Amino acid sequence: MSDTAAKDDLSTGAEITWCRGCGNFGILEAFKTAVRALEGRGVPRERLVIVAGIGQHAKIFDYAAVSGFYSLHGRAVATAQGIKLANPGLVVAAFVGDGDTMGEGIEHLVFAAKRNADITVVMHDNGVYALTTGQRAPTSARGYRGPSTPRGSVEDPLNPLVIALESGATFVARGYSGRKKELAELLTAAVLHKGFSFVDVLQPCVTFNNTYAAYEELTAPLEGGPLAFDDALTAARRQDRLPLGVFYRADKPTHEEALLGGRNPAARPSRDARRDRVRRLLVG
Repeated sequence: MSDTAAKDDLSTGAEITWCRGCGNFGILEAFKTAVRALEGRGVPRERLVIVAGIGQHAKIFDYAAVSGFYSLHGRAVATAQGIKLANPGLVVAAFVGDGDTMGEGIEHLVFAAKRNADITVVMHDNGVYALTTGQRAPTSARGYRGPSTPRGSVEDPLNPLVIALESGATFVARGYSGRKKELAELLTAAVLHKGFSFVDVLQPCVTFNNTYAAYEELTAPLEGGPLAFDDALTAARRQDRLPLGVFYRADKPTHEEALLGGRNPAARPSRDARRDRVRRLLVG
């Protein structure tokens, strides 16, 4: 369990307002480790852009010294796609909440996966709307009691991994904020993957949905991953255990390649190319 965040060259100096013991600390530290690992793999932090939605998860934007954009509730994935299309030379990662993206923004997730947009989506999955004091989220367990369901939720939760797989995601993984080293490795691999990457991060909310004990008991490394598609679906649907690792990975042309054909709209034409354009405009 992580209680605090280390101050280093990836810290912004902003006051961290997450609860002591919040799973978000583990995700922040794993992300910092991943940024350094990516730099070692030829991805400088200057090319990295992060996008966040609205929720406790989104504060990672305030605490990580990386360029980015604070988006709207449920719209981080759409914003990330726009940034990548405008400049395919950037490496784009969207940090989203489970309510943020399985509720308000689920259509953006489905279509980004369907298109194989070359972005990474990291979902902080705590099973509640924590910023607004613990209401039931789309991933809340049946029976969850909160302000909006005082007698217990009568609905079954959505399965984020199954949704990502069935929507066409080409990299699907699950991590746990309590295992930072393994999570950092997953985040690094997800960003390096060419295509749509989805990482569901199990993240306890110590105030409204403290799942540390359950995750310590139920999580275990995924055996044999990445798996064939049908086997990945089977593993994702397991209830008795919560496997951690890369469930599925596939190679497929990205949305940006199909739409732009290798062109970068943000690239500045050379001096000769600009002169040639002017010449053609003048002579018709």
